[in-house]
Amino acid sequence: MVNSDGAAGTGRLFVVATPIGNLGDATPRSIEVLKSVDAIAAEDTRRTRKLLAHFGITTRLLAYHDHNEERASRELLERIEGGEDIALVSDAGTPLVADPGYRLVSSCAERGLEVVAVPGPSAVVAALSIAGLPPQPFHFAGYLPRKSGQRRTRLASLAGLPCTVVYYESPHRITAALKDMHEVLGDRKAVVARELTKVHEEILRGTLGELSAVVERRTLKGEIVVVVGGPGKDEA
Repeated sequence: MVNSDGAAGTGRLFVVATPIGNLGDATPRSIEVLKSVDAIAAEDTRRTRKLLAHFGITTRLLAYHDHNEERASRELLERIEGGEDIALVSDAGTPLVADPGYRLVSSCAERGLEVVAVPGPSAVVAALSIAGLPPQPFHFAGYLPRKSGQRRTRLASLAGLPCTVVYYESPHRITAALKDMHEVLGDRKAVVARELTKVHEEILRGTLGELSAVVERRTLKGEIVVVVGGPGKDEA
């Protein structure tokens, strides 16, 4: 293991946060890094290409996603050890947070390669900041299982956490997920944040029972974050 400066002659891995919707949220530093690195490892090259085009960035794109993560990680490690600087981006927000990248970052750390954070947008933090529920401590639970039985088991395992819990959810499952949350967790205070920072941003507030009833009558689209208050005093 070498020090944090990395081994001589090696490149660096930049973990770059990108906008979750509003392109104006891209930081000057993130744009500079994406322009200057040798290549960008992207979860979805088509989506990232649109971001790069907006800022006039022509850096080479490499695919890095769940289906090729093992092979792509080996190839990226070889590039970094060979002296290249690589930027890692996800579809939106901060890489590794419910997105690919852990294998690559962990391998770089194990080999003593320099990993540089380029912080910025995160749907988790954005939702938590406007929810009006206790912001700390909080637990990020990521996506819940697709099947109701597994989802309820997962919710039951989280029910006793004495803190606010943040979930990502698909628009196709949000109705069923809220119903399961209400039945497993009780009628806690919660917030459904949809399309954060985008044109059709919407924030729904209420108890899990109220939100479940509202969403059951509607069709929600886009990216969704659910913030649920902890048990006890934060429960309605």
